[in-house]
This record gives sequence, C-alpha cells and structure tokens, in this order.
Amino acid sequence: MGASLGPPQGIARTHLAGWGDTLLFAGTSVRAAGLLDLPRVVTLSEDAAPGTHVAKVTVSCSNASGSPNITLHGLEPGHPFNPIAISTDPVAATMFQAEVTLRAGAELNAHQVNQYALTLRAACPGEDEVEERLFVQVTAGQVLRCDAPFARAGGDVVQVLADIAPRTPLYAVMPQPLGGLMFRLRNHDTPLTLTHRGLVLTPAGGFDPSKDNQTFRLEIEVVDRHGHNCSGALRVEVLPSRRPRVTFLEPQQSVRVPEGTSPLEVVMQVHATGDNVRYTILAPTAPALFTIDEVTGEIRSTSQLEVAHAYLLIRAYNALHPTDHATTMLNITVQETDRQAPRCIPALFVFQVPETVSPGSTLVTLRCTNPASTKGCLSYALEGPPASRSRFRMEGPQLQVNTTLDYESEAVAAVGFQFMATIMVTAGAQPPRSTHVPVLMTVTPVNEFTPVCPNGAAFTVPETAAFGSTVGRVAGTDRDYPLDSLEYSLEGGSSPAQPFSIDTHTGEIRVVGPLDYQRQRSYRLMVRLTDTHNDLNPAMRRSCMCDVAVYLQAVAEQVLVCTPEVQELWITARLGGRQPVTHLACQGGPDSTTLAYTIAGGNEDGCFQLEGNTLFYLPCDSAKPRTFMLLVEVWGGPGVPHHSTMVALVVHVTPRSTPVPPSTTTRHMVLWKEPLVVMRMEAAWHPPAWFVAVLTVSGALLLAALGCVARILLCSNQDPASCC
Repeated sequence: MGASLGPPQGIARTHLAGWGDTLLFAGTSVRAAGLLDLPRVVTLSEDAAPGTHVAKVTVSCSNASGSPNITLHGLEPGHPFNPIAISTDPVAATMFQAEVTLRAGAELNAHQVNQYALTLRAACPGEDEVEERLFVQVTAGQVLRCDAPFARAGGDVVQVLADIAPRTPLYAVMPQPLGGLMFRLRNHDTPLTLTHRGLVLTPAGGFDPSKDNQTFRLEIEVVDRHGHNCSGALRVEVLPSRRPRVTFLEPQQSVRVPEGTSPLEVVMQVHATGDNVRYTILAPTAPALFTIDEVTGEIRSTSQLEVAHAYLLIRAYNALHPTDHATTMLNITVQETDRQAPRCIPALFVFQVPETVSPGSTLVTLRCTNPASTKGCLSYALEGPPASRSRFRMEGPQLQVNTTLDYESEAVAAVGFQFMATIMVTAGAQPPRSTHVPVLMTVTPVNEFTPVCPNGAAFTVPETAAFGSTVGRVAGTDRDYPLDSLEYSLEGGSSPAQPFSIDTHTGEIRVVGPLDYQRQRSYRLMVRLTDTHNDLNPAMRRSCMCDVAVYLQAVAEQVLVCTPEVQELWITARLGGRQPVTHLACQGGPDSTTLAYTIAGGNEDGCFQLEGNTLFYLPCDSAKPRTFMLLVEVWGGPGVPHHSTMVALVVHVTPRSTPVPPSTTTRHMVLWKEPLVVMRMEAAWHPPAWFVAVLTVSGALLLAALGCVARILLCSNQDPASCC
C-alpha cells in the first residue's frame, strides 16, 4: 500500500474523529477499494456511560444535492451502539458529520465481550456506496460492576422448597468472583447466611415447614481491594414443602415388660411416618433403664429389669429438617412374672419315618404340663427350616405329616433324608413362657417297586471267544432309591452246558468255557435281578427273572500250515554266542502274528532255543559231531488254542575242526540215515450231557435189579414165611 498525496476530485473524504483517525469513502466516480486492508481500532472502557462518543466520521460528497445515507452494522447481534447521527458542516455544504455513540442502557463487560466489529456504509445521493470496518475494543474499567439482574432495582429472585437441607447454597452473587472481593449483608433481619465467597446459604436450622409461604430479602454490597463497590438485592421465596410431615399415629402407647428382661433386649419399637425420620428420648433427659435406636426406633433395656414403672417422651424428627418433628408418650410397666416354663416329656424326639407314611398321620404326641397353672392353655408351634415346616405340622400336641415323604424325590435327598425342627410349647400367661423340644426325623426307604428287565436282551459272540471275553451287559432298572441298585445272578450257575458267568454288580456276561457252533448254536440264560439297599428289612427285597439269548457266530477254522513240515539242516558250531539255525515259515490264517512256537521234544540237553519262529543253536560241550531230532509245536493265538501242528527238524552239528597228528591218516565216514519222524496222537472224548444222564440212570437200574436178584436167592434158601 502506498501513501496518497491528496484526494482527487470526486473522492469523498471521511474523517474518523474518534481518536484522530481519518477514513476516506469513495464518491460517485471512484471506489476506495484499496482502503479495506487498513483496520481502524477504537478503545473503549467498560465504565463508559450511555451516550459516550465512540467515533466521529466526516463524509465529503461531490455535490450538495442532499445528505448522505450512513448506516452502522455489527457482527454481534444486539450491539450496544446507537444508529449513526448525521449533521451538516456549517463551513462546507458538501461536508457532513456522523457520530457513533453508546446507546442508553448499554452495559459493557470486558469479561463477556472484549471487542465489537462494526461496518459503516455511506452513500451520497447519486453515488456508489462505500463501506469501512470499525473495531471497538472494550477494556476493563476501574469501577466495580455487579451482574444483572442482581444489580437491578428489584434484584434477583430465587425460589426454594421449605424442606431444603440446612446450609444448602442457594445463590452466588458473582458467578465467577474475582480475587480480593468482599461481600457485605446490609440488612440483618434474615435467617439466611452470606459467606465470604459470596454464597447465600439456607439457615443452619432449615426453614420452618409449618408456614405456608415465606419471603426473605437480602441487600448485598460488593467491594474490591481498590474500594470500588457495587450493590444488588436478592429475594428468596420459600415455597411449601411437598414431603409428608413427621407424625406419630398414636400419641400415647403402653407396654408391659416381664421382670428379669435381659440387658439390650428389645422392649418395643416406635414408628413415625415421614422422611429421614430419627428418634430420641426427650424425657427423662438421662434415662437409666431404657435406650432408643436413633434409626430403627427400637427401645432396649439397659440392665436387667425389675418391677418398676417408667414414662418415656419420644421425639421423632426429620434429620434434614429438625424443625419437622412429633412426640409420643410411652408408659412402660415392668411386672412380676412366674418364670417357670412348661415341661414336656420327652424333652427330645429322635425317630424314623417310613417314606410311605400318608399325610395326616400322627408321628408323636407331646405330653406337656404348665407348672404355673393347671388351667393355663398351651399352644404348640413348629419352628425350623422351610423344608421341615412344609412337610410337617402341629395339630395341638400332635406332630403330623403334612405332605408325602417320597424317598426318591430330589428335595428329600437334598437334606440327607433327615429333617430337623423344634416344637415350641408356649403357656398362655403374660408374659408368655415357652419351652423348645428338638425333633430329628429320618425318612427310611421302603421297597415299593420290582426290578424291570431290559427289552430284547440278546447277544452274539463268536465261537472262538476266549475265556473271560465279554458277551454283553444286562442293564436292569429299578425305580427305588438308590436307583438301579441291583444284583445279578445266573440261574443254574456256570457249567459245560452253560459256559457263561455274570458279574454280580455290573450284569456283564462273560465266557467261561469252550464254545462250538457245530454242537450248540445258541443258549438261553435265565438271569435273576434282585434289588438291594431299598429297604431296611432285607426280607423285603424284590426280584425278577430275565430271559437272555446268546447266539454263537460261526468262525471258519484256520488250519495251521508250516512249509516244509520236515527239515534237515547242517551247521558248524562256532565258538562264542548263539547262532541262528533256521526260520520256520508257518501260516494260520490271515493273521499269522498270533502264532506261538515251542520245542516239544529233542532238546533235552538245552542246546537249542526258540525266539518267535527263529531257532538258535547254543554252544554245547561236545567235541564230536551230533545229530539232533527236534519237534516244534506251533499253535494259534488265544482265539484258537485247540488248533496246532508239529514241525520236525533234523539238525546235524559239526564241531569246529581240530589239528590231527602227522602220523594219523584215518578218515571217518558218517552214514546219514533217513530221519525218523515219530508222531503221537492223543484222543480225548467228551461225552454230551444227555449221555452222562442216560448212563447214570442205567447204572442205577442195574444196581436195583442186582439187589432184587440177591434178595430172591436169599429167600429161596430160607422159610418163605420169614421173607414176607
């Protein structure tokens, strides 16, 4: 931007005379667009009074045909400045004066707004409009100012309820007070409190809730450290409380207490309605016999009571509003009593109850007497856990069953089948005296249900099943508790005709004898199921018979084949450890790994050893050649123990050669004979069961016939009359 020597003709000169600044406004012919970058700043104190001159503007037009139109616009809505006032310059007809002033009622606050951005627009008649910016900066004043509406004539207003808590802040004179301010209360006819920080607090004792409407006015003066001050007023309107008043339902109460009452025992409890209720004893001021719980209103004895008469004045009050209170008078009489309680026989009940006992049945009958009076009636009540009180009841002195005691129910099992309770026997005198009789009841099981066999108990087992193999499991059921507690037994036991056994506890059927599909293809087993632990009386056990079918599954015979069956071998003995001789090649079916090998004969000197199917020679102390004839037995694994075969091995062992003297030329020839294989067959006969039975009956008939013949022969040599 460059400096201008002077305005050319047709340029309007505007002089901003607020603080000596000069602004030029373009006339009709030229616009002063280059002046927009020159800001103009005016400083104004917040203490400025309404009507204060903020800036003065001089406008020059090219002709005097009319006054220019000058307007003021602000970015902040409701700015505190008046519209532009225009006056004519008495010297020059084309010069006009415009003033910016502070409007009436304007309140400047540098803490709230410290700068105003204004826009001045000027237009001479027949010329273009020009505009300039004016920035008014507000600085803190030297005079202390109080905020509206506190500083207004009527002051500020606060409304509160009468039940507001004591010393509650109601109003802050300065929302953000500056340091070094002092607050003074001009009038002292108010219960409200003004703190040194400018906070107005409710009275220390709260407001009186009994009054409908209350109004308090506070005139407050604020002074800073420089002595500047401001003042205002606050009106506090106390509205009626919406909460309930503290009230005793009974203004007088009476109670009788038996002598001998223990210390800190509850004598009675008072109750008052209202909010935040607390209790205290007003009279006597130092009670010697009783005390009251401030929160619950329970009145307790302070020592062991003797016969006496006492009056207590109890006050109930609102803890937040102590003025809201009520009182009641208590008349407490400590009277002499007979301390003998009822006596019951027996003093303790322990008995068993079967689970099938019907509701309404009487279990026990108490025999109780009242030593204090022969006419006083006794009352009976059952106390204890809810499970006991729901299943038993008292009908006078009789303890009865209330509901069923099913041993199989989860509720009965949850308490361990035992119910504990206490029968409280109370005499009807005043004060009542009571005796407690403990009761322990045990529910015993009753065998109600018969075991049930499983449906379609049938199993299949291969005929080659080994001894101890599992056939299947008979899964019987029993509804008595404990559930499915059964014992299993096999009718007829285990025998060749019934080669099975059953586990007593699990019901598993196992093979205990040989099976042959060709001789018998199925078995019918009768299994007895007997329940256990379902009744205290062992004679009440129940049982049932289950028909179990076992079917044999045929298994193709696996013939053992060894190739070759006869071997002739020559070996030369070496010094040291064992040496392999041969490997036996045998097959017993698809799985040859289950074959077993053993030397059945010819190894009396222990010169050979078998490991699996490999034959080893062990060094023997022999200097001469020897021939060994070995018999090796091969049989199947555990599944086929009755299938076996023999392999014959002829082993010629030649010892390691020894040096011969030079004079010796003898040559030994050994003639080898054809090996002789000896096979031994043992026959065993296992007669069937029916053959044994027929043979037994025939032997018995034969013995009977021989006895009859001997008797006839003896009678023929004697007198026939003596044989009769």
